[in-house]
Amino acid sequence: MIRASTFSLPLRRGSSALKAIKSTTHRSASTSFASKRELNQSFKLPDGRTLGFAEYGIQDGYPLFYFHGFPSSRLEPAPIDDIFRKHNLRAITPDRPGFGISSPQPGRRITDWPADVRALAENLRLPHYAVLGGSGGGPYALACAHLLPREQLSAVGVLAGAPPWEAGPGVPLPIATKMSRPRRMLAASADRTPGVLRVVSDASVGLIKWMATTRAVTKRIDAWLEAQVKSAKTTNPDGKQPRTTEERRELILRPLFEGFAQGSGAMVEETQLLAHDWGFRFEDVTFDKISIWHGLKDANAPIEMIRYMAERLPHAHLHEFDDTHYTIGRRLDEVLSELLSDAKAH
Repeated sequence: MIRASTFSLPLRRGSSALKAIKSTTHRSASTSFASKRELNQSFKLPDGRTLGFAEYGIQDGYPLFYFHGFPSSRLEPAPIDDIFRKHNLRAITPDRPGFGISSPQPGRRITDWPADVRALAENLRLPHYAVLGGSGGGPYALACAHLLPREQLSAVGVLAGAPPWEAGPGVPLPIATKMSRPRRMLAASADRTPGVLRVVSDASVGLIKWMATTRAVTKRIDAWLEAQVKSAKTTNPDGKQPRTTEERRELILRPLFEGFAQGSGAMVEETQLLAHDWGFRFEDVTFDKISIWHGLKDANAPIEMIRYMAERLPHAHLHEFDDTHYTIGRRLDEVLSELLSDAKAH
C-alpha cells in the first residue's frame, strides 16, 4: 500500500443475446449526455431483471462506470457532467438493485454487482472501461477489482468510499467503533428489525419530501449549500457563472429522492450489506492498482478505517486530503486525471 498525503492543493472547480437498451440515442462526439432520455435508460439483464442507468459526458469518450453513493441513484453525477466532458469521459452510472429504476434482487450480495456491470458493458459494446465508486459505491468498485476480467477492467478508483463497518472477522474493535453512533444504530436496526426500519424510513422520506418544499427547511438547505460553496471556494472549471442555490438544491435532493422511488427496501438491504462481510478478503484483491482518495476530516467514513482497508489491499494507493466527506469533491479534476491516466496505461 502506498500512501500519498496531500494538503491545500489549488482548488479547481456481454453477451450479444442480451436485449437492447430500451432508449438508445445517436449523437455527435461533441454532444453531452444531458437530456431526460439519457438519464433514464434501462436494459434487461440475463436473469430478467431491469438495470436502470444514466449516461454523462461525451458519447465517444473513454468509458467510466461511476457507482453512486448510499442511498442515492443514477442521477447523482448530474452536477459534474461538465467535468466528465472536460476529461473526455463517457460516464455510465447504473442504479443498484432496488434503487431508482433497477429491479430489486432479493438476497443479493456485493459480489453479485460485477456480473451486472459486465453485462451492461457487453451490451454497450465496451471492450474496456474504468470504474469509480463514490461513498457507498466504493465497496462495489473493489468487488469489480476482485472479480472482473483484467482484459476488460482498466482502472479502479474509490472516492470518499464507505469503510468496512465490520468487513469480516479480525477488524480491531477500536477501529470498528470509529463509525459514528447513528450509523452503528442504523446497521443494528437493519439487522434486528428490518421491517420496522423500512416502515419508518418510508414515512421519513415522505415527510422529508414535503418538508423540502417548505420555506423554513428550504432556507436551512440553502444556507448549508452556501456554506459548502464558501468552504470549498468552488468555481466551474470552464469559467461559467456558478449555479444558483436553487439549482444546487435540486441537484442534491433529486438523486436522493430517486433512490427511494421504490421505497426503502433497497436502503435497508444495502445497510445490511455494507455493515457485514463484503464477500471477499482485501488481501485477495490483486488488481494492479487501486487508487483511493479520502478526506482526513471525513466523519461519515473515518480515515482510520480507510487506512485499515488500504493497508490490506496489495496494490492500494491512498491519497489523503484535508477535506470532509462533502468537500473532497473539489479534487475531482485530479481524481479523474489520475484514473484516466491509469486506464490508458493499462
